[in-house]
This record gives sequence, C-alpha cells and structure tokens, in this order.
Amino acid sequence: MNIKTISIIVITCLWTWPSLTGLASANSKAGTAKKDSALKIYLPREITIDSDTPNLGQVGIVRGEESLAVKASEITLGRISLPGQQITLDRRTILSRLACNGIPASKVVLTGAEKVTVMREHQVIRGSRFIERALGFLKKNPPDDSVCEFSPVCVPEDLVLAGSAQNIKLVPCFVKSHVKNQVKIRIVVFSEGKEIGIREVIFRLKYNCRRAVTLVDVPRGEVISPENVKVEKTILNYPESNNWMAPYGLIAKRQLRHNTTIRPDMVGLPQPPVLLKRNQNVIIRIDRLGLLVTANGKVVQDGKVGECIKVRNMDSQRIILAKVNEDGTVEPVF
Repeated sequence: MNIKTISIIVITCLWTWPSLTGLASANSKAGTAKKDSALKIYLPREITIDSDTPNLGQVGIVRGEESLAVKASEITLGRISLPGQQITLDRRTILSRLACNGIPASKVVLTGAEKVTVMREHQVIRGSRFIERALGFLKKNPPDDSVCEFSPVCVPEDLVLAGSAQNIKLVPCFVKSHVKNQVKIRIVVFSEGKEIGIREVIFRLKYNCRRAVTLVDVPRGEVISPENVKVEKTILNYPESNNWMAPYGLIAKRQLRHNTTIRPDMVGLPQPPVLLKRNQNVIIRIDRLGLLVTANGKVVQDGKVGECIKVRNMDSQRIILAKVNEDGTVEPVF
C-alpha cells in the first residue's frame, strides 16, 4: 500500500469519527433513558408490617416513574391469616403479581434479597408467664391451709396477640375441679379493659399431713399407745381427713410390723369383755312403767354388755332373746 492510499484512509476515518461518536452517544443515552424509566424495587430479607394484607409498598422500597411506582406499591401480595404467621415471597412471585397488574418484567429491576419473609406485627405472652401469674395467685389464695407444694401439670400454649396491645393485664380466678389433689386456675387477658384471650393452668397439689407409725412389732389385740406408735409429719398427695386423730387407745386388729403406717382398717375400738358365759344362771328382769318382774334364766350363749343373746326361761323352758345389762342381768327384747 502506497503513501497516497494511506492518506486517503486516514482522512476518511477522521471525517466519519464524529458520526460514530454521536451514534454511540445516542445509544448510550437511549439505554440510560430505558434504565431510568424502569421500576426499581429493593427487597429486604425480613419485614414486619401492621396489616394482615401486605402490599408491595409495605414489603419493599419502590422507586421509578411516579404513577408506575404508586400503582406497583398498591399491589397486594397475599394475606396473613393468624397473628404470628409469616409468608415468604420470592422474586418470581413478585414479578408475577406485577405482570398480572399490567407491569411486565421488562420494566422491573429487582435488587436486594432473593426472598423476603413478611410477618405481621404481634405480641406473644409465653406459657411460662401464665404459670408464674397463676402460681403467685395460688400462694396468696391457697385452697387449703395444709397445701405445701404446687406443681403445674403442663405448660399452657403461648398467646399470640395481633398488633401492639396496650395496658395488658392477666386476671386469675379459680375454676371448679372435681379432682381432690388438683386445682385449676383460669387467667383472662385484658387490653384496655377488653378481654382478648384466656388460658387455663392446672396444678397438682401436695399436703402437709400426719401419720401414725409403729415403733416396734405390735401384736394383735394390743392397745395402741405412745410407747409402741409415734405420730410424725409427712407430705402426701391428698389432704388428711378432717376427723384425723392419733390412734392411741385403739386395739390392733392384726399384727403390725415395725415401721408400719397405721391405716384406719388396721385398728378398732376395744371390745367389751364377755360378761355372761354359756350355761351361766342369770336373772331375767323386766322394769316397765314402775312394774318390776324377775325370773330365773340360763344363758344359752356367751354375751357382752349391750349384746342380744339367747336365754332360757327356767320357769317356762322357753328360749327368749334378751339384752345383756351392765349389772349382769338380761332384759327381754320384744
């Protein structure tokens, strides 16, 4: 290539350079204009809102041409049915909702997180707080003076409150229960004087009680006394009987081994001695309305004071039923 040809090419390039530069500049401006006209949406990873129907304006930061941004911000993205519930929205879902409302994906630029978790503003009252409130109420108002322990049967469910409830109060009260060693407390939750929730807490109770325990082996028929039985304090699942008394003075119905806790069926009242023996002679006595009648008789069976036994009338040889008196006589029972 000669010098003349090279010169022509250089001159041509210099002549056309401004046109090429202008074309590039125009294309750049067109791209910038297209980019500026796009809807820009920034998505956070998590967001908490005060509504149960989130829209795009609450979930993300929307920028762009004003009318388009306003339209996009008002697009709803679902519904939060329960307090504490959360929904997760990905970019594809958001683009789909925009497209359904006439905003194609080509006009949208998404930045930030790939997914956004949306929660409604709420408060949670933990089950442990209900137990604490019920326990404080029980200690101030014990169902029985002998109660010494309160054990919660289970932890109640947390109570989730929508929004930001103000002036929350937990008001406890007793609930009637048919289980002797349990008590049920109902806690009503109020906000600004309005009832907004209820939880119940059940406690298992233990009681301070007394029991009688043998100090030595006690044979059948022996009298219970402080020498062979002691009374000690214990904790039981049920309260002691209102008429509980130490068994002193009672008789062992059977042999009681050392360190045995005495139950009511193990002891009884002392039995009166046999006053009349079989075939023993006895006076049959009738004392009614100032009239005293006596007769000789013979006991057919052994008898104790107050018992009714069979007695043979020696005069008539008839067998009658008679009650044994303390003085050793018998009185016919008619």
